[in-house]
Amino acid sequence: MTRTESSHAPSAQDSESPGDPAQRTLSHGLKQRHLSMIALGGVIGAGLFVGSGAGIAAAGPSIVLAYAASGLLVMLVMRMLGEMSAARPASGSFSVHAERALGPWAGFTAGWIYWTLLCVAIATEATAAAKIMTGWLPDTSSWMWVALFMVVFCATNLASVRNFGEYEFWFATLKVVAIVAFLVLGILAIAGALPGTDAPGSANLTGEGGFFPAGTDGLIVGLLASVFAFGGLETVTIAAAESEKPVSGVAKAVRTAVWRIAIFYVGSMLVIVTLIPWDDKSVLDGPYAAVLDYIGIPAAAQIMNVVVLIALLSAMNANIYGASRMSYSLVERGEGPAFLNRLSGAGVPRYAVIASSFFGFVAVLLNFLWEETVFRWLLNMVGAATLVVWGFIAVSQLITRRQLEREAPEKLVVRMWLFPGLTIVALAGIAAVLLLMLREGDTRTQLAFTAGLTVVLAVAGYLRQRAKQGTEESSEERSAQS
Repeated sequence: MTRTESSHAPSAQDSESPGDPAQRTLSHGLKQRHLSMIALGGVIGAGLFVGSGAGIAAAGPSIVLAYAASGLLVMLVMRMLGEMSAARPASGSFSVHAERALGPWAGFTAGWIYWTLLCVAIATEATAAAKIMTGWLPDTSSWMWVALFMVVFCATNLASVRNFGEYEFWFATLKVVAIVAFLVLGILAIAGALPGTDAPGSANLTGEGGFFPAGTDGLIVGLLASVFAFGGLETVTIAAAESEKPVSGVAKAVRTAVWRIAIFYVGSMLVIVTLIPWDDKSVLDGPYAAVLDYIGIPAAAQIMNVVVLIALLSAMNANIYGASRMSYSLVERGEGPAFLNRLSGAGVPRYAVIASSFFGFVAVLLNFLWEETVFRWLLNMVGAATLVVWGFIAVSQLITRRQLEREAPEKLVVRMWLFPGLTIVALAGIAAVLLLMLREGDTRTQLAFTAGLTVVLAVAGYLRQRAKQGTEESSEERSAQS
């Protein structure tokens, strides 16, 4: 029996067959419009609206190149993940692909590090959303809003997968409208077509220290800031397994995600640094609000607060969903506590949802009690987890593509460009970002913590794999003797 055959991961045929017990239990309540907007909304995260200011302050106008480079890397990763997910849809997404390609230890490691990342992200998003609410309503307490948001989205995910899809559909719609409106207004302002604004030309791009005001060092800091703004794109491949048409749905969503990254991220960065001097204090406080204020939009800061709040709540909802499906998939493959395997009548892994939300509650409590110690440690622990996951995706795709070409080439409805060349380029890019993290104190600490967590999970996964193989071999020997 081969490693692939013995894996608990469902096969490509399993994933598409409603009669298979491993797949018929999960609901298939997501429609194509849900998947399309989940993919689109996943590109527009709170990291774009909030975190981009620090990148601009560090890199200046060259932040455009930083986002272009990191965006190219993300495009390659998404294309690889889309290829595997379209061929073999599974609720565990890259964790299942890693298990098939590299063995159960890899699926265990990639899955649980991603689950931890999402749970910590839930806490940070809930805390940030509560901060916005207390800014509007100063007589209220942060914990009240955190509790409300956690309960609402936990309940939403417990009800049905369609509830999750509807929330994300409307959240994504609002985010898309906001970013498109921003880009249109920005382009008009650059052209000098808005009342009260003059065309800035290239003054802000070449003045104030030039296009590279902080040199290569600034560009590297901007690159690191931009890479981590792209987290969350993987959710669409997890959700695809619960859609009406998993193969065509994920294929369409992944194909269209490419140009969206270029337009939304690189385009908005170019608008910002063209209209506003990169070293203006307002850019660090909030680059999007600074642009809206520059072109004379009333209450620009509050408008952006609304947009950021929507982005944060969208991310919370998506992360609870993603964490619950990842943990459910791991348990289905024998890589976690069995009680998380139970589903409701609506096909929802309710205990996995509760467990993922509970960790979020605990992490929020730690944030309130020991913000500078325990919670900071949690953040450092998963600081480079996204890159670890991307590494597993790239290596898995190198192996899986060869398998599919030999065994089922008809399932390659999405193909990685210029394989294997661009896959190797992506791996080199991931390795380069990890090495660049060693240059900065904060990112170096994150890298060390994440490396420690990855090693612990990999060792635990390997020991579990060896123990399981030993049990299976003993069982086969007893069967042969009898």
